[in-house]
Amino acid sequence: MTANNPLLQDFDLPPYSQIKPEHVEPAVDQILADSRAAIAKLLEAQQANPSWDGLVLALDELGARLGRAWSPVSHLNSVCNSPELRAAYEACLPKLSEYWTEMGQNKPLFQAYEALAQSPAAADFDVAQKTILEHALRDFRLSGIDLPAEQQKRYGEIQMRLSELTSKFSNQLLDATQAWTKHITDEAVLSGLTDSAKAQMKQAAEAKGLDGWLITLEFPSYYAVMTYADDRALREEVYAAYCTRASDQGPNAGLNDNGPLMAEILDLRQELARLLGFANYSELSLASKMAESTDQVLSFLRDLAVRSKPFAEQDLAELKAFAAEQGLNDLQSWDVGYYSEKLRQQRYSISQEEVRAWFPVDKVLSGLFAIVQKLYGIEIRELKGFDTWHPDVRLFEITENGQHVGRFFFDLYARANKRGGAWMDGARDKRRDAQGKLIAPVANLVCNFTPPVGGKPALLTHDEVTTLFHEFGHGLHHLLTRVEHAGASGINGVAWDAVELPSQFMENWCWEPEGLALISGHHETGEALPQAVLDKMLAAKNFQSGLMMVRQLEFSLFDFELHASHGDGRSVLDVLEGVRNEVSVLRPPAYNRFANGFAHIFAGGYAAGYYSYKWAEVLSADAFSKFEEEGVFNADTGRAFREAILARGGSQEPMVLFVDFRGREPSIDALLRHLGLSQEAA
Repeated sequence: MTANNPLLQDFDLPPYSQIKPEHVEPAVDQILADSRAAIAKLLEAQQANPSWDGLVLALDELGARLGRAWSPVSHLNSVCNSPELRAAYEACLPKLSEYWTEMGQNKPLFQAYEALAQSPAAADFDVAQKTILEHALRDFRLSGIDLPAEQQKRYGEIQMRLSELTSKFSNQLLDATQAWTKHITDEAVLSGLTDSAKAQMKQAAEAKGLDGWLITLEFPSYYAVMTYADDRALREEVYAAYCTRASDQGPNAGLNDNGPLMAEILDLRQELARLLGFANYSELSLASKMAESTDQVLSFLRDLAVRSKPFAEQDLAELKAFAAEQGLNDLQSWDVGYYSEKLRQQRYSISQEEVRAWFPVDKVLSGLFAIVQKLYGIEIRELKGFDTWHPDVRLFEITENGQHVGRFFFDLYARANKRGGAWMDGARDKRRDAQGKLIAPVANLVCNFTPPVGGKPALLTHDEVTTLFHEFGHGLHHLLTRVEHAGASGINGVAWDAVELPSQFMENWCWEPEGLALISGHHETGEALPQAVLDKMLAAKNFQSGLMMVRQLEFSLFDFELHASHGDGRSVLDVLEGVRNEVSVLRPPAYNRFANGFAHIFAGGYAAGYYSYKWAEVLSADAFSKFEEEGVFNADTGRAFREAILARGGSQEPMVLFVDFRGREPSIDALLRHLGLSQEAA
């Protein structure tokens, strides 16, 4: 089996098309067995007098081998899920969880790290090496190294169960999203929808062998109905199906219900926190983040809420008044997107759909690459002839002065059996291996945009363009690192609440006239975005930003409060209602089960960390204000950002890196100004 198993071979880029479900478990079993044997041997040699190469680098080598096999499997499970692959993936989760728990609770290994950190040699380590050792010792403690054996065992059981539950949450959400469709045979029902949305629905119907149109709960389809469908009953039906996915409510009530999983996940996280000596899971979450305390996070979010809510109330009052003019006096959740778009068009004579024509995907990509070339002095070119998981996937290479820097895959379009949302993950970390060879990084960048339809190129909304820039910012953080130790290279070791800084920072160029000139061109004529359209877009930039802000704060506060107060007798819904009482201005219907689909916190690493988006937005807005002062394409400022933030990865605390770039600690003023939520902006 070993000889024929691609996951056990040495490869440059993963041989995606050759990886079969039956390869997964044997490869993982083999690698874990080899790793355990190697660690036992390594400890015999390193116990008395550990060295960096003998201990840390040797473990990095083992980690890289495991990552080389598991990363493509995990990726395929997200982008082309099948029952067979899912079963193979899930069979490995408890094995991996057990292995990592064993590593974190390996007393001789911990002692070797301690001895290395205290050795005379450590005084001469570079800053990244010192940070890696510091983080490693912290992570041993957070893995229960100091606990008695019985509690260590319980820690391992909890981690194993959590890995199963979070994966199941994600699967049930995907299944629930695919379990509902609406087949339309009368085009009149789709009145108001754009031609491109209808063409996509027609394509979806044809793929199922149906006439007419098929509405699905994949985001491009859902968004099109909520934004453009004149038929209010249709909007309500699709809204109800979407916001009750994987719950006890709605058209598929009880099917794939995530409710029981959420309850168990929260119980186990709370138990884990208590085991490790924290009052709650939010406290445990902050042990490795930039924020210093739960009070600091909550007061940060509540301060933003107090400043934003009056703007949100004003936004809603205007929207209600506008809907009333159109004859609707009881504005509901399924009306907001529709009337907001109508109001935007009336006020600014511009719609998301109208600007699509100026953002064909290839023009956006070439402009994005031109922007980062100006900022960071890198070149990007497309590569052909590579192994892939889907024909739509593209591969690009970054070079600098003719030297290879890294590569990244783009998988941009929504399709069946692909997890929703957008994300970046590291397919391979930059590091120098035991032979002294420099391994270059590789990234996967995944989005769920509307695919090309009817012979036209894929045309992006401006929101989609912003998403693309956001994910590419994460990609650059991973790819442009100069750190050569795996533990701090790219996004490794970066505090979770600072990890969104480079991604949100990139979004700014989607709004700058000089940036827009590079990323836009009419898909038929190539004509630049007209000044009049640009002026309207900029005028509409902060349209309803108050409503947007309180919505994000609702998610952030709900997540943090849920994990900080678990066990106080309130249900998930009770916590959500309490947060809505505090920050929301429009209440969704009682059947809404938003939390059951909140994969970020129940399946995606943002548990008690969703606030990171707002926290990092303060950092990114303030970092960008330096470009506003010095020129948005100022190459010196670009290089300074690259060297201070992107190049240094997790080698130092984020505040140190930020201050190195900005010359001072961050201020919230730039964010409020950018969003039009400050008195001066108002």
